[in-house]
Amino acid sequence: MTTATFDMPVGAQKPSSTAGIAVALLLPIALVNAIGFILPVFNLARMSFNEALPGGGIAEAFTAANWTGLLQDSFYIELILNSIMVSLGITFATLLASYPIALYLHRASGAWRTFLTVLVISPLLTSAVVRTYGWIALLAEQGPVANVIAAMGFQPPRMMFNTTGVVIGLTEILMPYMILSLMAGFGRLDPKVEEAARTLGATPFRTFWRVILPLTLPGIALGCLLCFVLAISSFITLKLMGGGRVFLLATEIYDQAIVTLNWPLAATLSMLVLIIFGAALAVYSRVLRMIEG
Repeated sequence: MTTATFDMPVGAQKPSSTAGIAVALLLPIALVNAIGFILPVFNLARMSFNEALPGGGIAEAFTAANWTGLLQDSFYIELILNSIMVSLGITFATLLASYPIALYLHRASGAWRTFLTVLVISPLLTSAVVRTYGWIALLAEQGPVANVIAAMGFQPPRMMFNTTGVVIGLTEILMPYMILSLMAGFGRLDPKVEEAARTLGATPFRTFWRVILPLTLPGIALGCLLCFVLAISSFITLKLMGGGRVFLLATEIYDQAIVTLNWPLAATLSMLVLIIFGAALAVYSRVLRMIEG
């Protein structure tokens, strides 16, 4: 009785060898993430349970006083809710301003599309600080926008050092991110489907509402997630255009860490921002499953 033997094909590798190569390839990026992200986050989480001493000192302890005080203080509860609502408003405004541009770019072709894409990306090549100062000059009380509104016979509203200015500035700054995210999610949008809907008698609005919008929902979800995360963590534009009068999580973290030197409370607020990021990602995953399901 003979026993059959099977030789592996030439060039084939054993599963264990393949797994070893995969681990070796992933190890460098895993180490970089561990050193540059995971360890600092753990250190931040540990610091949130320390005790702040007068004069900026930190007592090595393990107390939940920072968390309980944060959740029991009406000022911080209002700060958290206000930060979420303002960030959602900025995200919605960015979506409304970016969607038509992204849809037009998706339908464009050739050199014209390349030129428009470069125009969309070009603001990212300029510092956010420079762009913010540009908006400060435009929205000032005697700026061009106020002068145009006054020339039309209306009383110019106050657009600087308040929430309105912050929303306007961050909406423009986040538009390139939203447009690129929308275009990345427009892959399922087939012009033939639109033509079929129009052939069957659908009006342009009905075609958009029943065909175009549902097919572009993945891009909308991705853009909203990205812009919400960037909006709630933005600091430079908020600090400059808010003028110290708009209090959100980013500015409070800065004040606690730099002004009052209360690093444990600043760490607690920072961890809270990470929790909000995780909640936003969970909502995005849930919405994406609903869209694809």
